[in-house]
Amino acid sequence: MHINLLKAEQRGHADLGWLKTHYSFSFSNYYNPRRIHFGMLRVLNDDYIEANMGFGMHPHDNMEIITIPTSGGLRHRDSMGHTATVHAGEVQVMSAGTGIYHSEINPYSQPVTLFQIWIFPDRHNVAPRYDQKSFTDQIKPEHWTLLVGPKDYTSSALWIHQKAFISIYRSGAEPTNTSYTPHIPGHGLYLMAVEGSAKLENHTLSRRDSIEVTDFSSLSLHVLPATELLAIEVPMR
Repeated sequence: MHINLLKAEQRGHADLGWLKTHYSFSFSNYYNPRRIHFGMLRVLNDDYIEANMGFGMHPHDNMEIITIPTSGGLRHRDSMGHTATVHAGEVQVMSAGTGIYHSEINPYSQPVTLFQIWIFPDRHNVAPRYDQKSFTDQIKPEHWTLLVGPKDYTSSALWIHQKAFISIYRSGAEPTNTSYTPHIPGHGLYLMAVEGSAKLENHTLSRRDSIEVTDFSSLSLHVLPATELLAIEVPMR
């Protein structure tokens, strides 16, 4: 097993006033040659967007884009004619494929916080698509919940054009132990402590700390109360 620890304060950072964000990988004006991507995971941005602010119409192509709000909501409009607002407890996926324009605006009087994840697709120039789903009823304490997976892998998760899996784990009121086994042997795992704290071997993850794990068959984690873990499992090549 190989483990690489990334502390929260080691991430890239930008403060545009209306947007405050932390970058796990090189993005926009933040460039770190050692932090370009982790396997097929290209972007993990931790965003805070002020009320009535956001990103105007802009293009994407050949990327799988996943948005996970943690508070508030974000309104999406795109060149396919979709208009929808994704809220905390929901997940949004967009396959950019041959090309799409979209905007992302916080329509509310309170800030929105979210994670945006980009994953390289396993095929290029597919037809663009959009979907979102609420997971409020599926997420249970001390249980891994699959949010996103490959097409036809499971009916309970959203799907993307890649053999990648995004899951979350929420602890209960007491310390607990959990394990994570990759869905596909040989995959790597990017694991973030969204809130709270967890321990893997001699590595302690505090809020927004992450580990990159490769060459493993299973992970055993000790998780403290009020902890949420975000797991992004991806092919490494």
